[in-house]
Amino acid sequence: MPTWVVILIIAAVVVLLLLALFFFRQRTARQRHLKERFGPEYDRAVEAHDSRAQAERDLTRREERHERLELRPLPPATRDRYAQEWTRIQERFVDAPDRTVEEADRLVTALMAERGYPTEGYEQRIRDLSVEHAQTLDHYRVAHEISVRNSRREASTEDQRRALVHYRELFAELL
Repeated sequence: MPTWVVILIIAAVVVLLLLALFFFRQRTARQRHLKERFGPEYDRAVEAHDSRAQAERDLTRREERHERLELRPLPPATRDRYAQEWTRIQERFVDAPDRTVEEADRLVTALMAERGYPTEGYEQRIRDLSVEHAQTLDHYRVAHEISVRNSRREASTEDQRRALVHYRELFAELL
């Protein structure tokens, strides 16, 4: 075999190895970014999909949608109004725990809308919140699950108290 053919083959192998290394590093960097951004939500997405690649595509789509949202901070007066309403909900808990869980759910949803999050459905709210609020998302999930049971009259007063505590975590972060 002529020397130039051997050199050409070696060059082609080196180029292929460099390309493979480049794509591996890109994939690793993307994975690291998504894990840092989504925290526990990354693992949840991997469990929910057939493959890690599908989960990562889903999380990337969430980021892309999130970038298109027109999220806005609250003016101080609006923030104070929401904080006062939350205080009133907590004060009413003793007399009407079942209603306060419903009110807390509505207030959190209203706060999300005020900040610019779409509120068209619970699953989409979860997906949208996961980009910036992944660390408190489990609180929202637990609160919502209790709220659903509460609407069927299946939640105890302790469950209702826990729902309020969980809603408060997301509420405080959104506020």
